[in-house]
Amino acid sequence: MKIKKNILIAASVCLFAGLAVSQSLAFGPVPSISNPAVFGTETIADIAENEGDAVVNIDVVKKIKVGSPFGNFERDFGSFGFEFMPEFKNFFQERVVPQKGAGSGFIVDAKGYVLTNEHVVKGADEIKVALRNGQKFTGKVVGQDTDLDVAIVKIDAGGHALPVLPLGDSSKIRPGEWVIAIGNPYGFANTVTTGIISATGRTLEDLGKKNLIQIDAAINPGNSGGPLLNLKGEVIGINVAIVAGAQGIGFAIPVNAAKEIMGDLLKKGKVVRAWLGVYMRDVDEKIASYLDLPVAEGIILTEVAKESPAEKMGLKKYDVIREVNGVKVSKSAEVQETVQKLKPGDSVTLKVYREGKMETLRGKLEEKP
Repeated sequence: MKIKKNILIAASVCLFAGLAVSQSLAFGPVPSISNPAVFGTETIADIAENEGDAVVNIDVVKKIKVGSPFGNFERDFGSFGFEFMPEFKNFFQERVVPQKGAGSGFIVDAKGYVLTNEHVVKGADEIKVALRNGQKFTGKVVGQDTDLDVAIVKIDAGGHALPVLPLGDSSKIRPGEWVIAIGNPYGFANTVTTGIISATGRTLEDLGKKNLIQIDAAINPGNSGGPLLNLKGEVIGINVAIVAGAQGIGFAIPVNAAKEIMGDLLKKGKVVRAWLGVYMRDVDEKIASYLDLPVAEGIILTEVAKESPAEKMGLKKYDVIREVNGVKVSKSAEVQETVQKLKPGDSVTLKVYREGKMETLRGKLEEKP
């Protein structure tokens, strides 16, 4: 099911107060609660207490260049033969203004690797990572992926063994299961909220995200990058977005998707993905009628990128894709998933409907720019 609403990334927010400081933590592996016999407030409290040490607050500073609010006033004023006193000259020049923001994250390796959202740390000039006991470390982005919205930040804890959150299996989750979110909403550090999995496999067209977990646990700006936990204390998702103006509608990235790319992020700093180079949408009854298509089925190309693999193999605007590598497709998500499983240089064969007949086109995928 696709959702196209006003989506708000649960991300960096300007801070107006310092982060709350909690009790000191004892460094070391964080124990996981497995198969709790009884579900209740004590179970949630135990998970929050035991696993919360590995959840961090992330403060970022981005240096933004801001021009003079008076435009060329200094130049124009000078044209009349006047000159500003030296102490006033800087007032009319371009300035660098620090923009502060905050998000959440969690430690996935005792060596100091923190998993968070890419949009939390994107473009950051300074990154500070705070533990629950208030200790702060300087962070550095070692890998990031815009497509999945995942980043890895490295901190140096001076040889201390850091607490680590265990990663679960998001392929086993079901709607109705209880979940726990821990994060830094609006700068309120280590906030714990609960809810259930409302649905799986959600698509957010506005953000270009798919296969998300929908939850009703309260998450807000600043929760981005924080963990979504099951009742075993395992991470099953990374909180990423909310629907603005709605209550109880939030989204998380399945942790399995993050696990698949963590190796590339650590080794290469990025994820090398195959690229076709098309913009597309699903064919519905209206599109089929407008273009006089025989059936309301397939994926129509709304644009073909210049000098892309798609253009090189002969794809054109308004082509309707029916098959990819011999497999019938009816949704754009199916095309995306197929391409994502391939590598740059791999061959691809498409069957498309064009001007009343089927055509077969072949080409090679390239690395996504």
